Amino acid sequence: MEPKLVLAVCLLISAAVSVADYVRPQPRRTLQFPWDSKPSSYPQQVHISLAGDNHMRVTWITNDKSSPSIVEYGTSPGRYTSTTEGESTHYKYLFYSSGMIHHTVIGPLEHATVYFYRCGGQGPEFQLKTPPAQFPITFAVAGDLGQTGWTKSTLDHIDRCKYDVHLLPGDLSYADYMQHRWDTFGELVQPLASARPWMVTEGNHEKETIPFIMDGFESYNARWKMPFEESGSSSNLYYSFEVAGTHIIMLGSYADYDEDSDQYRWLKDDLSKVDRERTPWLIVLVHVPWYNSNEAHQGEGDGMMAAMESLLYAASVDIVLAGHVHAYERTKRVNNGKLDPCGAVHITIGDGGNKEGLAHRYKSPQPNWSVFREASFGHGELKIVNSTHAFWSWHRNDDDEPVKSDQVWVTSLVNSGCLAEKRHELRNILMAP
Repeated sequence: MEPKLVLAVCLLISAAVSVADYVRPQPRRTLQFPWDSKPSSYPQQVHISLAGDNHMRVTWITNDKSSPSIVEYGTSPGRYTSTTEGESTHYKYLFYSSGMIHHTVIGPLEHATVYFYRCGGQGPEFQLKTPPAQFPITFAVAGDLGQTGWTKSTLDHIDRCKYDVHLLPGDLSYADYMQHRWDTFGELVQPLASARPWMVTEGNHEKETIPFIMDGFESYNARWKMPFEESGSSSNLYYSFEVAGTHIIMLGSYADYDEDSDQYRWLKDDLSKVDRERTPWLIVLVHVPWYNSNEAHQGEGDGMMAAMESLLYAASVDIVLAGHVHAYERTKRVNNGKLDPCGAVHITIGDGGNKEGLAHRYKSPQPNWSVFREASFGHGELKIVNSTHAFWSWHRNDDDEPVKSDQVWVTSLVNSGCLAEKRHELRNILMAP
């Protein structure tokens, strides 16, 4: 056999062995958080979120119910040139009583600027960086986080990413009625969530309904207030925001979504206001995926997809991000179950590190709309480079190192002709009663 041919065969065998040798990691134990005594007025569980044009909402918790809801901030360490007072709330859940939850909106803030801030007039100084005013902008994406060893690995990898905003498509703490787990989750994510805005939507593990006793989402709504009022929504379970040329819609998989629902009417109204010249990218997040070739949670998104996909298609949504299924999957552009160059790219990324482990079983054969699928923990990064091109990459947690396992350039529909083609259809849908 020729030497070159031998070398080629060896390389092929080596590549095949390296793929076959990859063994998916086992679930890791839930993290344990030792009790840490702090003064009752000490700010804890600090996180930030976008709150309208050039504003940021700072949220934290104190055990002292009389602590002020003030945030002092400025662009130099220890020198606070502005002070804003917000609001506070608390809730009870069976035998649990939350601390005082403070929400304070600060701004107007400059774009792409580091601010130093302090909560409640005492405690440590935090710093945040505001998103840029224009492209490029990078989003970190990870759903179904939980509080396991793999969660910590995912967060460590995200921390190495130079991102501007974190997008989380549901299932945050996996508290599952154990309210103290909301507190430990807040402490776990504080290093990242206090420095970059975290924009979240609810998952099934946020529901926490006890029939005739407790309504769902009380803990989630009290702790993770999003800019729903700023976007004209009547519910914290669905809202939208704009950042650096991107309009992002956070839909609620567990809020009513049929054509007679408030969420459906709000979505129509929100889409009617999107200016694709100002925000050429249109992205949607849900918890339950609409396109899913994993055996887990099959068909659970069908009802919402039947009600809303035509709206998203008519509006030429570019990307739909989802969680719920504890694995990764990316599709081609698809609509109504078929390949469509004017449809959205769907990405399932519910593999942040949850306690329930991975969803290993996929349907066979693989649907023609499914491009890449793998049951591993990890996170995604979406870098929108300009008005027409974005780079998506998925980073598998492999032996605690982030391995870039899937990547693709995505072209916006804004210059594809799809918007012009569907303009009449969109107008008819949005104008319908």
